[in-house]
Amino acid sequence: MRVSQDRLRAYVLTKDDMDLINSGRADRVDGRKISQRLLAEKAGVTSGFINHLTSGRRKSCTPEVAERIAEALEIPVRALFDPEISTVSGVSTQQRNTQQPIAA
Repeated sequence: MRVSQDRLRAYVLTKDDMDLINSGRADRVDGRKISQRLLAEKAGVTSGFINHLTSGRRKSCTPEVAERIAEALEIPVRALFDPEISTVSGVSTQQRNTQQPIAA
């Protein structure tokens, strides 16, 4: 599933947030955000994986991982992730996974 980097950054502390906190301007950072490390622990992935999602170096993950991240943040999965559209078939991975096989 494709992640919305901007939406994820609204829930997770980023380097920019940490720079603000360390420079004494913590009041400019949403106190509800959680650390990348804590999110990684709750979702069962590495903190590097979360960092890659928040920085945009990685754009997607499996539906199972997306569900665990959303659950860890206590938000609906659609708040952060959109089903990917295959450029070959024009069918989302979610649609493809629920389609019945065609009988020969």
